[in-house]
Order: sequence, then C-alpha cells, then structure tokens
Amino acid sequence: MTKTTTSTQHKQWLIGLFIAFTLLVFLQVAQVNQLFSLPAALSMGLRWIFVLALIAYAYVNKKDLTTWIVVSMFVGTAIGYDFPDFAQGLEVVSKSFMKLIKCIIAPLLIGTLVVGIAGHSDIKQVGRMGWKSLVYFEIVTTIALFVGLLAINFSEAGVGIDLSSAAQNEGVLAKVQPKNWKEIVLHTFPENIAKSIAEGEVLQIVVFSIIFAIGLAMVKEEHHKHTMISWLESLSEIMFKFTGVIMVFAPFAVGAAIAVTMSKMGAGVFINLGKLLLTLYAALIIFVTCVLLPIALLLKVPIKKFIDAVSEPVSLAFSTASSEAALPKAMKAMESIGVPRKIVSFVMPTGYSFNLDGTTLYLALASIFVAQAAYGENWQQEFPLEKQMLIVFTLMLTSKGVAGVPRVSLVILSATASSFGLPPEPIMVILGIDALMDMARTSVNVLGNCLATVVIAKWEGEFGKEPVAEEE
Repeated sequence: MTKTTTSTQHKQWLIGLFIAFTLLVFLQVAQVNQLFSLPAALSMGLRWIFVLALIAYAYVNKKDLTTWIVVSMFVGTAIGYDFPDFAQGLEVVSKSFMKLIKCIIAPLLIGTLVVGIAGHSDIKQVGRMGWKSLVYFEIVTTIALFVGLLAINFSEAGVGIDLSSAAQNEGVLAKVQPKNWKEIVLHTFPENIAKSIAEGEVLQIVVFSIIFAIGLAMVKEEHHKHTMISWLESLSEIMFKFTGVIMVFAPFAVGAAIAVTMSKMGAGVFINLGKLLLTLYAALIIFVTCVLLPIALLLKVPIKKFIDAVSEPVSLAFSTASSEAALPKAMKAMESIGVPRKIVSFVMPTGYSFNLDGTTLYLALASIFVAQAAYGENWQQEFPLEKQMLIVFTLMLTSKGVAGVPRVSLVILSATASSFGLPPEPIMVILGIDALMDMARTSVNVLGNCLATVVIAKWEGEFGKEPVAEEE
C-alpha cells in the first residue's frame, strides 16, 4: 500500500469521525433542549457506534500513545455516562497508575538533577539558570493573571449564578487551611529526604538534589565522584525505561479516570456552570496562542517539533488532571528536541512550583467569579478595577511555591476570598466542576513548563547543542 493511499484513507477516517461526532453532539444538544426526543436505547447505541469507530480508527491506523489516550477519553466518557455504577469501580485502575507514576518522580529527579549539575561541575551555571528561571516564571505567570482577570470581566460568568449547590461542598472547604509565608518558606526545605520522597514533595526533592550535587561537585577524589555520577546516570536511564513500561497502561488509566469523573458529576454540571467552564477554557486558549506562542516564535523555537514533543505529556496531563503523571514524559520529550538534560532536570521541576501558568490564570478568574456570584449585578461597584488589581498583586505572591500543598488552587482561592471579605459559598459551587477545570489548567501548566525549558536553554545558548535523546 502506497503512502498516498494510506494518507487518503487516513483523511477519510478523520472526515467520517468528525461528521459522526458533529451529528452526535447535535442530537445530544437537541435532546437537552427538548427539541425532539430519541429513545434512550437508540441514543446509547449511537454513542457506542461512534466510540467503536474511534477504537477501530486507532487500531487500523496503528496510532501512537497520544491517539490512544484521546480515544480512551471518549471511551471513558461513554462508560461514565451510560454505566455510572460500573464506572465507580474503575477508580482502582486510575489510582494504581497514579501510584506507579509517583514512584518514578523522586529517583528520576534526583538522578537527572545531580548528574546535570555535578557532571558538569559548573556551579555558576546553576545560579544563572536559577535567576533566569525565576524572572521568566514571574513575568509569564503575571501575564496569566491579567488574562484571567480580563476574561472573567468580559464574560461575567458569576453574575446570577445559582448558589443552592454550595451546601453539599461545605465540608470540603472547611478542611482547607491556608499557609502563611513562613510556613511556605519552611515547606521548601526537607527535614528528611525519605519523608519528602514518600510524600511527593517535588520542591523539597529539588532543593536536596541541588545541595547534594554541589557537594558532589566539590569532592576532590575523582574515583568517588565518577562512581556516584555513573550510578546516578544509570538510575536515570533505567527510570526513563521504567516510564516507558508504565505508559503502556496510560490509555486504560485515562479512560478509567474520565469514567469515574463523569459518573460522579453527570452531564448536568455543564448546563449549570457551563459559562464559567467556557470562560476558563477560552482564556487558557487565548493565553497559549497570544502569550506562549509569540514567546516561542520570538525565540525561533521549532514549532512543529515542539508541538509533536509536547502533545503526549499535555494530553496525559489533561486526561489525568495531574502534572505529576506527565512529568517523566515531558522531561524526555524536551530532551528529544534538543534541550540539555541538566537544564530540563533543573527548570521543569522548579517550574512545577513557581510556573503554574494555568493555575494562576484560573485563580484570577475564580476570585472575580466569587465576587460576581456574591454581589450579582452590582459586583463592579463593590469590586472596582483598583480592588481587582489588588487581588492580582496579592495572587502574584500567594500563588508561588505551594505546589506541594493538596488542593493548592483551593487553598489560595479560599485564602484570597476571605482576605477580601468574600463569602465561601461561590467557591463551594466551583468545586462541582473543579475536576473539569483542573484538567484544563493542569495541561497548560505542563505546556508552559515545557516551553520554559526551551526558553532557558535558548537563553543559555545550549539549545540543540547536545545529542538529542530518542523518544521511547
């Protein structure tokens, strides 16, 4: 079979699937709006015909892991919608996958970061990369805050929102305790590296690895130094292979995670808080196309190669709503396009604490949403532009360095709302769709950190200078 024939068949598959998906969406929307009614069995049958067609497309065209992950999202959605009781039992699949992913992170970070610093013995470069990364992170996340602010001002998604569902989430919000700046600083440093690894404290692992690497670089005895570096290089390579093995199960875990989410939430949440969801997704798309893309173009980043490299970790982050799940793949992907390992291993885990573009945009948007929901049509009188700007500058400080805190966005949002005298009820409403919002902001977090590694590599003049690592 020629390449031309294969390409033609591929296009025909895509066109057919797009038409089927469009028709399916039209029928579902028509039913929700009671334009006409289809028998439940027929509606389910059409959904599953489309799902089976997607599976056939991926199988026949022997597509890569990214395609299978996307297909599994549709499969999971259908299972969660049509068989919610069965879907609840699939949580063990997604949680098992997440546990395996988390066990990779600590040895991978320690191995790559220590070798990257001690292996080159350039301590000054570590300092340079540190301040350059922090400057870049602060600029980009500040822009993200303003994009979120503009988006929610334009859509006014919080005006007239129904707060009746707030009571059922009250218990969740009550458990959240914001941290003060002293606790945030103390949280950065490890008291026990085994404890930091067990609890998945990425920033503490990074701090330990940097200090360990500096100490290793200062060792005079070459035999001791080279033995440790060689051992850690072997550890890194094994952990990348380990990642490849686990990623075989990614589509199953992704499908299970989506199924569980859909079974718990149902389709009704899209109607009640659809405007807020659309505002966030639109704002994130604007941020990517109007901020991240121009940065990439300005620095002459090879766009097609970059998109091909990030598609898999970003789709994994979106479907699992976990930055950790995408970290090993993202690191390997950036190496594959020419970012040196020493830069990837330093910038990316640091960015997981200080460069949460999607999360910071969401925080600005959600803070104003709370004000709109609380004050209704008169929200602009209670929250004029000056007060909104004050919220933005507050978030510039409070959104940094707390990635290790569970429900980090909720912690910061509730603390910000209370400090400005806003009620907690709108935040409880947001919790109803937090899983869907988390998927979007997490994928942008991963995308932003992937680009950050390229930016710092370009800034250091080292992009593309080392032999690229092959993607698994």
